[in-house]
Amino acid sequence: MGKPLYVSGMNNFSLNPLAYTDGILNFDQIAEASDFALNVGFGPKKLFITWDARGDEAWASGDYVYAQGCVHNWMEHATLQNFKVLTSANSTNGIDGDWEIVAQVGESGAASRGIAIDFEGKSWFRIVAAEPVANLEEVSAYDISNDGDDTWFFLGTSITQMGMKQFVVDSNFSQLIHARYPNHYPAMVRGGIACVTSQGVVDAIKYYVEYAGNVKFWAIELGTNDTFAGNGVTVEMFEKNLQTIVDTAIAHGITPIIARLFATNLGESAWQVHEHYLAAIDRVVERNNLLKGPDFSSYFAAHPEEIDGDGIHPANPAGGQSMHRLWAEAVAPFYDGKKFEPVVGKDSSMNAPKKLDLHVALPQVSVEGRTVSVARVNEPVAVAIVDLTGNIVWHGRIGNSADGSSESSFHLNAIPAGNYIVRIRGASTSYKTRISIR
Repeated sequence: MGKPLYVSGMNNFSLNPLAYTDGILNFDQIAEASDFALNVGFGPKKLFITWDARGDEAWASGDYVYAQGCVHNWMEHATLQNFKVLTSANSTNGIDGDWEIVAQVGESGAASRGIAIDFEGKSWFRIVAAEPVANLEEVSAYDISNDGDDTWFFLGTSITQMGMKQFVVDSNFSQLIHARYPNHYPAMVRGGIACVTSQGVVDAIKYYVEYAGNVKFWAIELGTNDTFAGNGVTVEMFEKNLQTIVDTAIAHGITPIIARLFATNLGESAWQVHEHYLAAIDRVVERNNLLKGPDFSSYFAAHPEEIDGDGIHPANPAGGQSMHRLWAEAVAPFYDGKKFEPVVGKDSSMNAPKKLDLHVALPQVSVEGRTVSVARVNEPVAVAIVDLTGNIVWHGRIGNSADGSSESSFHLNAIPAGNYIVRIRGASTSYKTRISIR
């Protein structure tokens, strides 16, 4: 902190350059940047660098994580794409001097990332992207010379997206931990996506691992969207999905912590989270010997004034501030030195997954008139178009075991105009999205 951000060799742009390195998300943004640098100073041997950008508020677009029922206004250049990280010991402005490439990243679908880099004998790091990222808001650097593992990924729904990212709070999670434990200042990567269900996370788990598999802790808030009627996620499916996420985290050396579901304001929403989903979370926590996460259910049921007028989301900013505080309070035992050794659940229906290193996007579905096109498929898949009552109105295949075609188009004269769901299934593909046929 207290280091000015240099963009294309300059630190005299309109806003205070310290606003982008103060650890606070407060909508101070650089409209676009493709080359930015920070003079950390000599000393650290290894850094964990993070950044946040804003397009849609969501952590990842629908190309990577399917979110049922939401239309995300994912703007162009909302993420850093095809970039490299460089370090220098003799630059004076973030451009001149000698630079060494220490990391290169290709396709990237997330608006918030963290990357560990070697930094011994260096004083600057610099990120250079093929195209500018829009609305760059915060850049951070953390000294992890001593194998620092105080790194956190907040995985969740719009509740996490709003409470942990969108709202400007007096004290965020990192500041609260630092106030209580002065030797610690956690690195935060914010991963909320509106409308996402536990199934959506499981379907895209390879991207969660790729973009946030190098942090120590996953702070998980899921379930509210699973409980909505029509999303088709039973309690049994929800519990199985949570177990899959937990197993995946543990397989990658990550410690998962799961929050109990956010309570609704029944008077406003006319709907409340069913206790069976809370019981499912409790079973997963107990079965895997996890630290109990924050009890959002009990707290917000007792504080409906901190729930938004829709009755479902945290109020701005009070509800968000309480989310930061409840997370900090819940995980305090880690900072007090208490040990929790999570285990892969014995009742899980799967073995711990192998580590994933995949760099592919989800299938892409587009509609033009009555032609439905499917692209970015890297294996033979079955395609079904389903009406909103669940009836299959059309089905077909793309590719076969011999050629594995990557895209195809279907002209659908016989299908009435209306809204439908496209389901794509293959050996390693599970994806669905809504379309409208006119």
